[in-house]
Amino acid sequence: MKRAFLLLILISSPALAAEDCQTLGWHFYCDPAKEPAAPEAKPELMLPPVPDSRTQIKSIRDKLDDLKATAILDPTPQNLIAYINFQREQLDRASTFSDQWRRVIWQNPEMDYDLIRPTGSLAKRAWSDERKQIAATTLANLNNRYGVFYFFKGNDCPQCQAFETALKPFTDKHGLHVMAITLDDIPSPTFPASIPDSGQAARLGITGEHLPAIALFDTATSQVIPVGFGALAADELERRIYILTQVEVGNDY
Repeated sequence: MKRAFLLLILISSPALAAEDCQTLGWHFYCDPAKEPAAPEAKPELMLPPVPDSRTQIKSIRDKLDDLKATAILDPTPQNLIAYINFQREQLDRASTFSDQWRRVIWQNPEMDYDLIRPTGSLAKRAWSDERKQIAATTLANLNNRYGVFYFFKGNDCPQCQAFETALKPFTDKHGLHVMAITLDDIPSPTFPASIPDSGQAARLGITGEHLPAIALFDTATSQVIPVGFGALAADELERRIYILTQVEVGNDY
């Protein structure tokens, strides 16, 4: 009776049976201990990928092209309305961008190129006056360092004859020494001390196809600085010489 009661307790207590049933002998069957059920994994919420900016812009352009092509090939009122409405949406977007751009420029002086190269009438006039004064000072001292090479032909060169009417007063005004070099051995009445070309033109890459040609010679560095080709007015000569001798590349744009 006691043996039967003990067996009943072991059978009715799973935890106890799992622990002690192996001690009961070979004729008892032991159920394996049950592992606790793993919590059911929750499915992850898959969000659609957000397209980057360039992809969005390309999508807009593609859609605009598609709507336009559809309207051209099948110009129904509905197709035209769809194209016009979408096009206006993009124009509104571009207008908003442009408006925000100028506001940022106005409010951040380090980004405002107009402070460097003014476009407004008042500021531009003040900038131009200052520039002319600096250029005048530069040209007044130009003869301390620079001389002028002038390449021409004495015959069959109307551009040369026209240019000399501006070059002669310009060089006289600023006291510049001119070395006039004739490429056809015919001297110039304006520059009677001109000399025949003896290889100077070739060394400067002047072939005679584009004349007249003018260049500065820098006595401080022994460098030749081409100024221009063709008939140039005096004010253009002043502008180019000022930029080439005083303004670093990239600072005037």
